[in-house]
Amino acid sequence: MTKPARLLSLDVFRGLTMAGMVIVNNPGDWSHVYPPLLHAEWFGCTPTDLIFPFFLFIAGVSLTLSRGTMGDPVKIVTRSIVIFGLGMIMALYPRWDFTIVRIPGVLQRIAVCYLASAFLFRWVAPASGSPDACRRAHGMRLLYAAIGLTVGYWLVMAFVPVPGSVAGTWSPSGNLGAYVDRAIFGKHLWVQSKVWDPEGFLSTFPAIATTLLGGIAGLWLGSSASGARKGYGLLAAGVAAMLAGYLWSYVFPIGKNLWTSSYVWYTGGAAAVFLAMCYAIIDLRGWKAWARPFEILGLNAIALFVLSGLGTKFLMNQKVMGSEGKLISWRTWIYDTCFVPLADPINASLLFALANLVVLFVVLWAMDKRGVYLKA
Repeated sequence: MTKPARLLSLDVFRGLTMAGMVIVNNPGDWSHVYPPLLHAEWFGCTPTDLIFPFFLFIAGVSLTLSRGTMGDPVKIVTRSIVIFGLGMIMALYPRWDFTIVRIPGVLQRIAVCYLASAFLFRWVAPASGSPDACRRAHGMRLLYAAIGLTVGYWLVMAFVPVPGSVAGTWSPSGNLGAYVDRAIFGKHLWVQSKVWDPEGFLSTFPAIATTLLGGIAGLWLGSSASGARKGYGLLAAGVAAMLAGYLWSYVFPIGKNLWTSSYVWYTGGAAAVFLAMCYAIIDLRGWKAWARPFEILGLNAIALFVLSGLGTKFLMNQKVMGSEGKLISWRTWIYDTCFVPLADPINASLLFALANLVVLFVVLWAMDKRGVYLKA
């Protein structure tokens, strides 16, 4: 299979997604946040709920752009271990308490989804045929796998009874996924819930399907079709997937916390639509100047993720005496001193998040100038 040229639009898409992540994860005050910058409480889909599936979709597209995917499988395993390990380091810092550390997490899920998707991508690749015929067959096999994963997950969640309860329970603590998480991870779960985890075991299977949808998009963009046809095809497929997810939501509601099957198709479709727009504007129209900052963020996405997470934890765990004579975190002191006086609470909170992004961008810009990239 011929390796396609690097897609600038994909780097920019990744950078825009990373920028969104930094903004939604770092408000100055969680009590004052614009609703689109918050996750849906349980079911539903806000713009914030698009960020994680966009990560996985992008990882799927990247499978088709890397020679390593079809090369040495040891590299796939090594990369997955590194990403998973970074997630565990972020979970352990600063207490390093292995007895209660959360095992599931964002990077951990990305690692598992990448590992499973990369090996499935290799396994179902056609052995012979013309490049475009191979891509079509390859894409169809990935599509069947994605359908199988999402239908299978829906059937399990809807019809397998929870011990001591009934089948088809979607409540946070009563659904089958939460029961399995408690059985597997015990106390190593998300500290805010303690009885379920948004990156739990069962919901990782449909998350793999999200990654496979990105792989299908990548195969299409690497075909010999004209640029315009690629853009329109990706846009049409995205709209169709969103419609499928919306219709499925009538029996299996859209929700990130359970990574429901309807959520896979709805958000995967949204990712395809967004990538189609970036592709049309950047790679086809050639309007690139505006995109350079986001390209920088996208090229060093792992560094940005780690710096953002560890930086926030560091500021939260360093203390200073506040104006009321009580110890407060550096983060709180910076927010109260530098941002609260500038605007009303909700806008001061947003300004703090934007300032986080600016500081991190400056760090990544300096790294980019020196050709320093954190690669797994």
